[in-house]
Amino acid sequence: MEAVQKDHWYFVVLVFLPFLKGAAQQMEAVSVRLEEGMVLNCLCPWDGNLSMVSWTKVPDKNPVAVFHPEYGVDFSHHYRERIEFLRTTPMDGSISMRNVTHQDIGVYHCSVQTFPQGPWTRNIQVEDLDEPPEEVNGTEPPSPEVIETNTELVAEPNNNVTIGCNHQHNGTIYQVILEKMPHGQDWAIIGVCKKVEGGLVSEDYSDRGRVSCADSLDVSLHLTGVVPEDAGFYRCSFSTDAGPRTTTVLLTVPPPGGFSLSVYMMYVYIGAGAAGLILLIAIIILAVKHRKKNRREEYRVKLHPSQRELNLYANISVCPRVENKSRQIKNCPIYANLQTVRLHKTKRQLRDK
Repeated sequence: MEAVQKDHWYFVVLVFLPFLKGAAQQMEAVSVRLEEGMVLNCLCPWDGNLSMVSWTKVPDKNPVAVFHPEYGVDFSHHYRERIEFLRTTPMDGSISMRNVTHQDIGVYHCSVQTFPQGPWTRNIQVEDLDEPPEEVNGTEPPSPEVIETNTELVAEPNNNVTIGCNHQHNGTIYQVILEKMPHGQDWAIIGVCKKVEGGLVSEDYSDRGRVSCADSLDVSLHLTGVVPEDAGFYRCSFSTDAGPRTTTVLLTVPPPGGFSLSVYMMYVYIGAGAAGLILLIAIIILAVKHRKKNRREEYRVKLHPSQRELNLYANISVCPRVENKSRQIKNCPIYANLQTVRLHKTKRQLRDK
C-alpha cells in the first residue's frame, strides 16, 4: 500500500514539474545597470543539449542576437559589433554589450532552447544611469544602413502577393531566416526554416501572412489583402556551408487613389489592341482593293478582241498647237463625238417634209 502511495506522489510531481518551472521562470526579474561592457546573464540552470539562444527586446520583440551551436551567431544591424556571447559553460547564453547608449535601456528577453528539458527564458531590465554615458560618435546620429535590393515588387492595395527568396548560390543550405524591416524601423524575424536531423522545421512569426518552406529551403511569404503597412524590405538570410548569403526584396504598396500600375498597364494593352485592330482592318481593305483591280485587268485580257471596247483615239496623231497658222490647221483632221441617232432622225424628218 505504501509503495502505491509513493508511486502516486511521484506521478503528481512529474505532472506539475513543468508548471513549477514555468512559474519560476516568470517570477525571475533581474535588473542591470546601464554601463559600458554590461553583462546580461542568461545561464540555464539545468544540464542538457543547447539548441539555440535568442535575445529580443520587448515589448516589440525586436531581434537582438541569435546563437546556434552549429551555424554560429547572427546580430541585428543596431547591435552588430556591439554584442558578444560569453559562452562560459555549454548552457550559457549570456551576452556582453559595449558602446552603450540610452537607446539600450529597456527589457531584454532571453530564450534558451534545450533538449530534452525544453525552453528556459529570462527577462532582464536595463536601468538608466544617474549620468548619461558618453556617446561614441558624439552628437552625430548613427549612419543609416545601406540596403541593396535584389528584387523589387509592386502590389496594389487589397490584392494578393507572394514574396519569394529563392536561393541561387552554390552550396548546402542549413537554415533560412526571413526578416522584415518596415520603413524607418528595425529588422524583425517573421519566419525561420531549417533542417533538423534530416527533417524540415518551419517557424512562422508573421501576423500578416503565411510563411511557406520548401524542401530545398526556399522560403516564401504569401500576403492576402495587401495594405500599406506591408510595404518595406524583406530579407532572407541563408546559412550555408559556403558562408552566410542574403537576398533582399523591396515591396512597394502605392496609396489608394494614386498611380495604379495595373490600371495603367490595362490602358496600354487596350490602346495597343485597338491600334492593332485598326491596322489589320486597313491592311484587309487595301488587299481587297488590290485584288479587285488585278481581277479587272485579268478579265479585260481574257476578252475576245471583238468584245473589247474600241478606243477611237488610239494611234491618231494629235493636231499640233500652232498659233497664227491656219493653213496647217486645215490639213490636220479634227475628230469629234456625235450622236448618230439624233442625226439619223433629223435627216428622216427632212425627207418627209
